[in-house]
This record gives sequence, C-alpha cells and structure tokens, in this order.
Amino acid sequence: MAVKHLVENVRDIALVGHRAAGKTSLADALLFDAHAVDRLGSVDDGTSVADADAEEHKHHFSIDTHVLHADHDGKHLNILDAPGSPDFIGAALEALAAVETAVIVVSAVNGVEAVTRKMFAEATALGLSRAIVVNKLDADSVDLPSLVENIQASFGKNCVLFNVPDRTGPGMREIYCLLDPKQILPPSVPVDVARSRSALIEAVVESDEALLEKYLSEGKVTLAELEADISRALEAGTLIPIFCVSAKKDKGVRELLDALARYGLSPAFARKRLDGFQIGHNGSTHQIEPTEQEEFVGQVFKVVNDKFVGHLSFVRVMAGKLQHNHNVVNLRNGQTLRIGHLLEAQGKATTQVHEAGPGDIVAVAKVEGLEIGDTIAYTNHAPKLPLPHFPAPMFGLAIEPKTRGDEQKISIGLHKLASEDPTVKVTHDAQTHELVISGVSQLHLDIIRERLKARFGVEVNTKEPKIPYRETIQGDGAGDHKHKKQTGGRGQFAEVHLRIYPLSREITTQQQCEEQFANKSRFEKLRSVHYDPAFNFAFLDHTVGGSIPTNFIPAVEKGCKEMLERGVLAGYRIQDCAVEVHFGKYHDVDSSEAAFKTAARLAFKKAFMTARPALLEPIVKLEITTPSRYTGAVLGDLPTKRAHVENQDSLPGDMTVIYARAPLAEVAKYAAQLGGMTQGQGSYAMELSHYEMVPAAVQQQIASRVQLKKDEDEE
Repeated sequence: MAVKHLVENVRDIALVGHRAAGKTSLADALLFDAHAVDRLGSVDDGTSVADADAEEHKHHFSIDTHVLHADHDGKHLNILDAPGSPDFIGAALEALAAVETAVIVVSAVNGVEAVTRKMFAEATALGLSRAIVVNKLDADSVDLPSLVENIQASFGKNCVLFNVPDRTGPGMREIYCLLDPKQILPPSVPVDVARSRSALIEAVVESDEALLEKYLSEGKVTLAELEADISRALEAGTLIPIFCVSAKKDKGVRELLDALARYGLSPAFARKRLDGFQIGHNGSTHQIEPTEQEEFVGQVFKVVNDKFVGHLSFVRVMAGKLQHNHNVVNLRNGQTLRIGHLLEAQGKATTQVHEAGPGDIVAVAKVEGLEIGDTIAYTNHAPKLPLPHFPAPMFGLAIEPKTRGDEQKISIGLHKLASEDPTVKVTHDAQTHELVISGVSQLHLDIIRERLKARFGVEVNTKEPKIPYRETIQGDGAGDHKHKKQTGGRGQFAEVHLRIYPLSREITTQQQCEEQFANKSRFEKLRSVHYDPAFNFAFLDHTVGGSIPTNFIPAVEKGCKEMLERGVLAGYRIQDCAVEVHFGKYHDVDSSEAAFKTAARLAFKKAFMTARPALLEPIVKLEITTPSRYTGAVLGDLPTKRAHVENQDSLPGDMTVIYARAPLAEVAKYAAQLGGMTQGQGSYAMELSHYEMVPAAVQQQIASRVQLKKDEDEE
C-alpha cells in the first residue's frame, strides 16, 4: 500500500485547548463521521481511538498527542489530538509544529481557560490558521452570546461565528451555516443572526481588497465569492471561524468536517510558513516548496517507545517524497539512517505504507537515534528546519531505586521516556550526586513514574532535589601545601603554591582569557593559560626555574579542577575564578602525579578560603499569567520569595501577565502556591536567568545545613 495524496488535498490539523474541553471526543466523532471507523469511540467507556494508553484510561485525560487520519470529500485529513492539561504542554506544542491549522476547542461550560489562551498564542506565533470549536453546546445553561463575547475579548473581533445551533442545551438538534443569506433560520437561534452574519462576511472580505471594495460599495457579495475567499481569509488571519458542536451527540461535527475539508489550508496553500527561516548547511536561507519534485525534507515531531512496535519516530514531510527502504541523513549529527518501514497511524493501530509526500505524517519504525526536532533528508546539503520551542522543565525530583540493583534499568527507562517528551530532562547532578528528573509539574512527574513502572518494571523513591548553588570568590587569595608521606619504600612528595583570582563572567573563550592576562604586566612570563568554559575557570602556569617539572603541571591543574567539582565552602561546584601556580618543590624519587594532585587540591582549598568565598544561587525568570482579580494577591506574595517584579501587562479576557525574577530556592514549589492564590486558574513559565550572590544571612543558613565530606587525602 502507498500513501498518494496530492499536496493540495492534504489537511494537517491539531486539536488543542484546555483539558476537559472534549478534544478527544471531537476527534472520535470526526473519524466516525468521515467513515474512518465503524463505531463512535467513547472516552468514558475506554473505546476511544485516540486515548489508548493505559495511563490515559486510568486518569481519564490525554497525556500524549495521538496521530489520526481520515478521508472526506476528496481530502486527506491528518488529525493530531493533543492533551489539554498544562502538565503535558510539550505534547501539545509538538502537535502545533506539524500542522497548518490549529483547531482550538473551547468548552461551552467552562469558557476560555489558561491552556486555551496558551494554544491560541502559540498557534498565532507559528503563523498557523486558527479555528475555534465551541463544544458541549448540549449542556444546560449555556449562554452562547456571552461565550462569543468572551472569545472575542480574549482573541480579537475577527473571531466570528461560522455556524449556529437552533438552540443550546439538551434540545439542540440542528446546526445552520451563516454564510448563505437566503437560508432562513428558526427564531430559537440563540444569537442575533443578522449581526453574526455581517461579522462573518466582513471577516472574509477583509482579506481581498477587490471583494472588500465591492462589499463596501454594493453592500453585498455572492455566496460563491465568499466561499472562494474563505481559505485566503483563514491564511491572512482576518477570519477565525467559530464552529458550534456537540461532539458526544454528534451534532455540528459533519459541518466542521465539511469546512475543514473544503476551506482548510493545505501545505501548498500555506507555503508562506516555510519562507526564509530554514537554515542551509552553509548558514544560508532556503525556500522550501512543498512539492513532490523538491528534494525530500522532513522533521521528526514526536517519538514513541512502544512495548510491542518498538521505537517510532513520527515525521511530517515538508517537501519531496519519503520512501521506504531508503537511506536518510539526520542533519543534526550527519548520521546516515536506513528507513525500513513507514507506517500510517490511527491511534495505536498502524498500517504499512511505501511512500509519503508533502504534508503527509508517517511513523518511521525501529530507527534509533532520531530525536524530536531532527530534520531528515536524502542529502546533508538539505536545509535544516528550526527546532520547535518547548518550555524548560523546572519542577524537579531527586530519585533513587526502591530495589537495590535497579540503577541501570532506571537510567535506561528514564532516558527513553525523556526522548518522548521534550519537557522532561534527566540529569546526574555532579554537585549533589543525585539523579534528578525535571518536568512541568508534580502530576507530570507522577505519570513518568507510573510509566517507568509499567514499561520497565522498576519503582523509585523521590525527594526534593537540592538547589544547585555555586561557589565563587570575591577577592584574591593564596595558599600552599606540602604533601609528604613516608611509609616504607617509595614515598610521596609534592609542594604546590597557588594564587587565586576572581574571573569575569564576560570571558567565554580561550582567546578572551589569554587577552585578560596578557594585558597585565605581572603575567608577562606566563608559560601557558588553559580556559575551561564549563566552570569559567582559568589555570595559569607561572612557574619559573623548574620548581615544578613540566610533566607534573597537568597533575596540578587536574587537582584544582577536582576541587571545582567538589566545592570548598559548602560542597557545591565552583565557578568564575583563575588559579595561578607560581612555585613548588619536588623530589627526584618520591614525586608523582598523584602526589602533585593531592598537594594542588589542598593548596586550592586554602587559597579559596582566603579569597572571600561566597555562594551563588540560581535566579529564574518568571512569567506568571493570572486572572486580573488575583493580581494583587500574586504581587503581594512575590516579595516574600525575594522576587523582583520587572513588569506586568494586561491581556485580553481580563488576564494579567507578571514578569519577575526570583531565586529558584524560593519558587521551587510555586505551582501549588500559585494555584492556591488563583483558584487553580493561574499558570507560570520559568527558566534559568543567571546566578547571583546569596545574601549573607541566607548563605550562613545554607552553609550550616551542609555536612562537608572530609577530603580523603587531607592530612
């Protein structure tokens, strides 16, 4: 079997929005109405085509983006059903990266919510066409006019009703399109029909100057003229249609399906999205044409490690044709990979295909080494697509195995799970010696723990991770140490004299570091300068007369670097300093690399403690979004966290965004605290900004809590 879709007939669509808006029920209804499945799936009874994961059945909400497809009215629709919980925002963002159209689903009961706003903003930033689906209109006490006002206040007046129900509530029966002025609507329609129809027509004609001029001069346009202009209006963003639906009652679904097929943007129509941002192998920009005649270029947007199928990489074909049994190049690392099997996915079910063209979404089976965001092509001269943007995972837990001996299993399992989710990060903290898993929230990491147990058979204990403080110095210092041991036979002898200096954070390269010391006359006879950007550390060899033989200088540097990892003041890694070895002594027989490493470590400790040592703490940027009525509470709480508020903006829909910086230690548990202040309606993004000196009182508290390990070589 082969996938053979003309690019003009492909529609790539992501269903996004807040949790419980009914996206998965809508996806099931779209498949059913398009005759892609034989029965209407249900989230409630576990028969949904999309939510087929064990954790999704258990929790009754989507965790991953599910890939679906249907053919309708001569068009092929790739439908990505994305999760709506803010805890799984990464999966929703990866879906948006693979489509031309974002269908933003809004619950008629709950209205515009936090993730609704986030998805609309992300879709806008990506240049996608947008449509809004108001779902659950069969619920009691739905006020459609107020809901439309809320949508327009949040997203703009170009959000206009495309169709309307005969009524809302359990008695809802029919959906009527507003395009045709000749269609007579019943008096039970819950909106002002004339006003809604005028708003729709104006949004459509605004994208076409000639049609707009005709409408303004004659006061009318034909239905054919309107329909011919809808796709252009969607692309231009002058039209963001609002569709009325009850997915569970299968009302309005067929009308939505018809509109997506008839007016939705194909990859060919939306080629402007591919203009000028692709970077070629030589740094140039390159225009990608979404045609079969172009050189093949595709991007991995989703990765799954399936227990039965194995490793699956979902690829959106941007240009050219991807064929099975063909080699491709991963432009991230230049690795050549063999594509054996191509699969078309319908939830968990897959069907083998032989090729995929522009706009098609297929899974590559059993090809290791592909990551989310990777560009693949037939040659390494193809343009490299930009990586999707994902929020940095800031909620961390330190983990350890419940059963001794499971460390390797845990490491393998966590790294596989992290490869599936760009908002999961697994690190081994060299300072705290902890394995730390970071994600978006507590729930996010709870799901990771459940999957670790279900897929890899291992359980873990968790605890709060230690804050990754850093150590530095504020002044110059000096220290020396003579290491001498005689226990029979060959002894150990080394003497090292060091000076230590602060090093500016503006230095980032070896050349800058060399220039820093070349400008100082006292360093004219420096023998060498070694710069390590990982610690912003410089090692200066300023010995003269062979006081330390050249072959032992690397051991001195190694001993100093070991102390950078271990820390001196409170056991945290050290940064922003330069060490100068200027004198030493050796013994022809008893000196060795090990002896000089030991002497260097202890000389470094002494020098460090004379140079006004200090702790640095991580400062994070906070972007807090809250309903405006809670702004005062949030602003009043931030100073208690040593936060500095930098700015705040008003958003549509009576929302406020607050920009602040705060120590990570003070906001590590901010998710729960913000939820309590805002009745669960606040959200925030957090990313590392920089490191800053810890206040003296706080530094004393931290140092007093830390039990330093004695250096095993300390005498």
